[in-house]
Formats: sequence, structure tokens, C-alpha cells
Amino acid sequence: MTRADATRRSPDARTTGPTGSKVLTLSAALSWGLQFAFLTPVIGLLLARLYDATPTQIGVSLAVYNAGGFVAALLIPAWADRRRDYLRPLLVCALLTLALAAVLAWTTSFPVAIVALIVLGGPGSVGMSLLFADMRHSGAPRSAVMNTRAVVSFAWVAGPPLATFVMSGLGDRAILPVLAVVAAASAATTVVTLRRRRRSPDAPAVGPADHTPVRRSVLVAIVVGFVLLQATNNTSMTVMSLFVTERLGLPLFWSGVALGVAALLEIPALLIAGRLTTKVSTDTLVLSGMLVAIAYYVGMSFTQDPVSLVALQVLNAWATAVVAGLGLTLFQDLIPRPGLASGMFTNTRKIGAVVSGGVIAVGAATPFGYQGVFVICAALTVVALLVIEVTRRRAARVWPEAADAPVS
Repeated sequence: MTRADATRRSPDARTTGPTGSKVLTLSAALSWGLQFAFLTPVIGLLLARLYDATPTQIGVSLAVYNAGGFVAALLIPAWADRRRDYLRPLLVCALLTLALAAVLAWTTSFPVAIVALIVLGGPGSVGMSLLFADMRHSGAPRSAVMNTRAVVSFAWVAGPPLATFVMSGLGDRAILPVLAVVAAASAATTVVTLRRRRRSPDAPAVGPADHTPVRRSVLVAIVVGFVLLQATNNTSMTVMSLFVTERLGLPLFWSGVALGVAALLEIPALLIAGRLTTKVSTDTLVLSGMLVAIAYYVGMSFTQDPVSLVALQVLNAWATAVVAGLGLTLFQDLIPRPGLASGMFTNTRKIGAVVSGGVIAVGAATPFGYQGVFVICAALTVVALLVIEVTRRRAARVWPEAADAPVS
């Protein structure tokens, strides 16, 4: 048993210790999840209504903002890795989000708002990656990571409706004080965690010594595979409303029902997957997620009625849970630096979102229309499965074959 393995199994490890620590971690996940769930879906709307931005200005601004977030997701966690300290950068991210809400509430200038989004919002968006990096550094087992990820999913289920409710009832600018309160809660949970760490003895942390270096070709292949998985997942969500209304001829209501069911089922799927990590190997669960995703996309390419549309979301929920939850833990197993691992996994989602635009454009141009989008998603998932499985078999010595087995 290695030091990392002992850390994961020890009941005295920081993240798996007292109930209060678990509640604190889950509270932090909820506040960070709400930050992004409140802000991300309404950024474009705020730019249009508060600062009279044109569609072109909004598109360019969001592209630059997301590019800044991409760079920050690599640089800030890498800096935290060098210092072996993730909580203080996490606190800074929370304060940056608080400052962003204050600036957006204060200014009426579009250029000032854009600068604030890039300078404050980009680095502030790294907080979620740092939270999971700190869990890894503290020796959290995969089940704890999956449970925490389930809380984030819950935040994404509740956040957008709450944001639109606040904006419709109290005005568009009212969401900014709410965002500030949530950011303050994130900062508070981080401060409390820092104080607890000072008072309690440090548990052995997972560090570079606990890993065998992974060949760059292996890492590149895994990243490519997960970019494809993230791209198809993002595509299926983005195209759902058009698929429902244009291809199936159903009311838009059914798009909301399908996405809502998938989001709700993702939470228990994450919890179930977390429990299974103690009995089933990571590679088996990841393989199951990819196979279920293929089945989902194939099913969507043939569905013709609302009942099958909603029923298929059970498959969608499991596939999404595996990619989002176990994908993160897989990256942390393969990459010896927790911050860089979490940041790279986060960026597979960002790159996948870019790729999804091309998938939609090509798929919609086929004779099958929007059903063709799901056919392409199924094909790309097959490619991802082949890339990941071939890489796994060629580099079995660095793939975690047991639930809590460290890379060795």
C-alpha cells in the first residue's frame, strides 16, 4: 500500500474525517456551483440589457472571456501545484467573483464591463477546479469526489431557474447582488476550511511522489478522447430545442422536460457511480459510460415521440455522470499535479464546446437534419471509446485498475 492509498483509506484523512468537514466541503461545492449556474447562462443577456451590446459585441466578448478562462484554468492551478496550496488561490477566486459582481452592478460602461469579465471573471472561474484539486491533494476518495460533483450538478439544476426568477421579478441587475452573496459564501467556506487546517494536523497529501510519470502520448490520447466525449455531450444539450421543435414537431416544452429529467437524474447517477467505485474498476465504469452514450445517441437518432425522448434521458444521465465525475478522477490519477489535472479536465469541456459547433453544423446539413447530429455524436463517441481503450491497453500500468488503487 502506497502513501496515497493509505491516505484514501484512512478515516483520519482531512476530507473523509469529521462530519463537519464533509458538510463544509459540500457547502463549498454548492456555493461554487451556484456562482457559475447564476452567471454563465445570463452573461449574454446582461451584456445586452444592461450595456446595450450588439449580438456581434456579445459574441466577441464571450469568446475573449472564455479564452481568458481557458488560460487561467491552466496557469492558476499550475501555480497552486508549485506551492502545494489550493485554498488560498481558491479564496482569491471567490473574492475576484465578488469584485466582478460589484463592478458589473456599479458600471454602465460596456468596455468597463468587458474588462471586468476578462480580468476578474476569467481567473475567478477557476475556483471549481481548485476545489477539486484541494480534495485530491487532501486524499479524498473517488466516492467523495463524485458526491461533491453531484452537489455541483444540483446547483446547475436549481441555479438557472432561480436566476431567471430573480431577474424577471426584481429586474436584470438584481442577479448581481445575489451573485455577490453566493461569492461571499464561497469565500467564507474557504476561510473556515483554512482555519480548520491550521488547527488540525495535516494528513498525508497526494503529491508527485505518489505517481509514476505518464507518457505524453498517453495523456494526449486521453485528452483527445475526453474532448470528443465533452463535445458530443455539449452538442446533445445545445441542439435539443431545435431537435424537438424542428425535427420532431413537438412544442418547445418537451425540450425543457427532456433536459430537466436528464439534469435531475444526473445527481443520483453520480451518487451511484461514486458508490460503485469501491466495487468496480474505474476503466469498467468509464467504458460503461461511453457504451451508454453511444446507445443514447443512436436512440435519439431514431426517436419519434415524446415518451421515448424522455425515457432516453436515463441513458443520457448515466453517460454524463461518468464523463463529468469519473473523468475528473481519472485525470487526477494520470496527472501528478492535482491543480493541473483539474484544470486540464475543465478545459476539455471548453474545447468540446467549441467542437460542438462544428458537429451541429455538419450534422444538420445531412439529409437526416438534426437527427443527423446525433448520428455524428454516436460516431464520435465510438472514436473516443477506441482512442481511450487502445491507449488504456497499451499503457495498462498507469491506468487505475481498482477503485482506490493509486497509479503505480
